Amino acid sequence: MLHMMNKSPFERNSLDSMIRLSKKGSPVLLLEDGVYAATKGTTVADQVTAMVGDHAVYVLGPDLQARAIGEDRLLDGVTVVDYGGFVDLVVEHGTTQSWL
Repeated sequence: MLHMMNKSPFERNSLDSMIRLSKKGSPVLLLEDGVYAATKGTTVADQVTAMVGDHAVYVLGPDLQARAIGEDRLLDGVTVVDYGGFVDLVVEHGTTQSWL
């Protein structure tokens, strides 16, 4: 199952819920305001860094660009995908869970 989070981790507890309830090894895609979770130096950076050990973590590149976040500001282990990569992840994993 592909887990997708589109809300800022600073406005909601979606990140905490996703980390707690997602199965180890399930991939995570951060999109829209969810991309803020993947940036260095934030209050959730340690949580996301730990999550990278158990999950493949992806961010949607166009959403980074829309928020003027450079790839150099991303945590280690986070992979940037474009829209085609987003579609590939959905097709590959078949089932998605959106964390609101």
